[in-house]
Amino acid sequence: MIQLTALYGRPQDPAAFDRYYQETHAPLVKKLPGLQGYTSNKPTPLNPQESSPHYQITTLYFEDMGALRAALLSPEGHAMESDLPNFETGGITLVVGEVQVYTPVAVG
Repeated sequence: MIQLTALYGRPQDPAAFDRYYQETHAPLVKKLPGLQGYTSNKPTPLNPQESSPHYQITTLYFEDMGALRAALLSPEGHAMESDLPNFETGGITLVVGEVQVYTPVAVG
């Protein structure tokens, strides 16, 4: 499985970002062909004295790299990409990689 992770920087107006993301951008993401699922979270630092460099982290999952490329090149992918400037004011970093799932080893 391949994941595309979007690391969103702190937006100028967090409430406007949240509203737009939920009402407009997320529905565009859900229309991507071949999308296996996605997660979104607001990072919370372990140390309350610190702040996260990321406002939101969204991860999209695809069967393989070919499926991801096809999704991004599709009309739905172009619509999603062209929508980013409408709400993303804090910068965005995209990271793509193969997912490796490890299970804990039982001790005892």
